[in-house]
Amino acid sequence: MESSLPAADFLYWVGAGTVAYLALRISYSLLTALQVWGLGHEPGVGPELGEWAVVTGSTDGIGKSYAEELAKCGMKLVLISRSQDKLNQVSSEIMNNVGVSYMYPEYFLDIPDLDSTIKKLINVNILSVCKMTQLVLPGMVERSKGVILNISSASGMFPVPLLTIYSATKTFVDFFSQCIHEEYKSKGIFVQSVLPFFVATKMAQVRKATLHIPSSDTYVKAAMKTVGLRSRTNGYPIHSLMGAVISLLPSWLYLKMCLNFGKSMRARYLKKAKKN
Repeated sequence: MESSLPAADFLYWVGAGTVAYLALRISYSLLTALQVWGLGHEPGVGPELGEWAVVTGSTDGIGKSYAEELAKCGMKLVLISRSQDKLNQVSSEIMNNVGVSYMYPEYFLDIPDLDSTIKKLINVNILSVCKMTQLVLPGMVERSKGVILNISSASGMFPVPLLTIYSATKTFVDFFSQCIHEEYKSKGIFVQSVLPFFVATKMAQVRKATLHIPSSDTYVKAAMKTVGLRSRTNGYPIHSLMGAVISLLPSWLYLKMCLNFGKSMRARYLKKAKKN
């Protein structure tokens, strides 16, 4: 009996330490959410940073909503897109937000036109972010002020099987943004990595907005409140809660759940495609 007491004490303190750690993580997440979304923080962007904002991928989804919100903040816009017709439409209606993903979750070797997909995702999701930053950063350094908003993804926070290349490229965007922020924040430049979960956009292939899948307008209105406060954000209260919960899961459990979800989506897509 006596020899078992140290082991029991050890297990007790391990359990107590784990509970305390989880409580601190949850408390920190709640306090951060209150600071960002509950205290009426104004977006940290506007003409005081300079007259112009460059928005890439500005004709659909989150990019279009960012362009509209920045215009409301009084900024002049340079809109960049791969579609001239859509670009003309958006410009008549009224940073770095551009990205491509898979048509559906798929095993790496079975991705349709794999070689082209690899090149496309790397060029659009990685190379464009680097080149756009190279283009706009010198002027910001010269003025000692500026904001760069890079749209990563929640799939850049955690590995997503069956979306392997997309997940990996969005991890690059997240790490790149964090590094640039640390390198240039002393020069008055704020770089933010935005990591949304599902948003009702064409790329996500979700048409109907829900509480946890907001419209791009709803998402961006929330995300704009984090600019200047958080250099890394999920951008939306419920998405932040989802990220906090997932971060507490054992990696093996998360990966198993994620793979099963991807398999389910893959099966539904292939079944629908077969009918058509």
